[in-house]
Amino acid sequence: MCAAGRVIAADSSSSCSSISVVVAFASFGFGLLYFCNRLHRVEETMSSEEIVNKMTTSNGELLGLAVMAFFIITLSTTARYYFKFFCFIAFSVVCAVGPVPLMLFRPRDYRNALIPAYLCIGFGKMLGASFTVRGKENINRNHGGIVLMNHQSALDLIVLAELWPIMGRSTVVAKKEVLYMFPFGLACWLWGTLFIDRQNRDSAKSVINKEAKAINEKQAKLLFFPEGTRGNGDKLLPFKKGCFHVAVESQAFIQPVVISKYHFLKSKAKIFNRGQNIIKILPEVSCAGLSKDDIPALMERVQKMMQREYEQLSEESLSINNISEVH
Repeated sequence: MCAAGRVIAADSSSSCSSISVVVAFASFGFGLLYFCNRLHRVEETMSSEEIVNKMTTSNGELLGLAVMAFFIITLSTTARYYFKFFCFIAFSVVCAVGPVPLMLFRPRDYRNALIPAYLCIGFGKMLGASFTVRGKENINRNHGGIVLMNHQSALDLIVLAELWPIMGRSTVVAKKEVLYMFPFGLACWLWGTLFIDRQNRDSAKSVINKEAKAINEKQAKLLFFPEGTRGNGDKLLPFKKGCFHVAVESQAFIQPVVISKYHFLKSKAKIFNRGQNIIKILPEVSCAGLSKDDIPALMERVQKMMQREYEQLSEESLSINNISEVH
């Protein structure tokens, strides 16, 4: 069980990296608001004529900057890449923390994430990242389980948003530091995130026990990225063992979910175009009767299943988006 605690901590680290980036942008946003507030206080000491002259000058400067930014974003794929990601992350923060007052009426309830989820899906479409979900008939909401997804980018937040309403009682695992990243950590806690201390083996064991209990007693669906880090190649990265330990411990079902390759997004080349993507929910894999000794074979079976589907969906996604992939 100690080994399971160590590996599940590794599983949670990749999803937490996206959260850390979100919080960084949130800090920037609050800093910008503070600066604007200070500027407003300075203007309160100026005469009306000085304010009019300053506003005229400022408006002209802002218009010039806006026009310049528009041309840079239009002409430069790199600028457009960073601009889209900034907008996505900033909007994700607003979507997450905005409904917090409403979440207080039902703390630790997965439904608290539904409003942020729908907003995230809508904004993703505005940026050009749209998803089609297949295989909904494979979802059984009468029992809990482990949901495994391949991990490619921070845009996987949209995938989580797509799955959250249809999976049922969903939750995720995050490192405990996220809890103290106010107000984002509060929002995570309110929609039922399980927090884990990666430095404390006893804490990791405790979280595993909580997860197994949640699966069996609350019919919860735990969402994991088993690769443990982001990949965007033709092959899925090797899976970590943590989520499989939880599945065997709780004798739960594993629900593989495969997302087609993000052909429209190229991090190294700094390209963020528009793209149609496919999310495929595969049939469940039962862990009934399995023990720790069966975990390696179970991992291999699930990874081969997801790899085969990933290749097929990625090939289909190429044709849908009329892209010629260059290797």
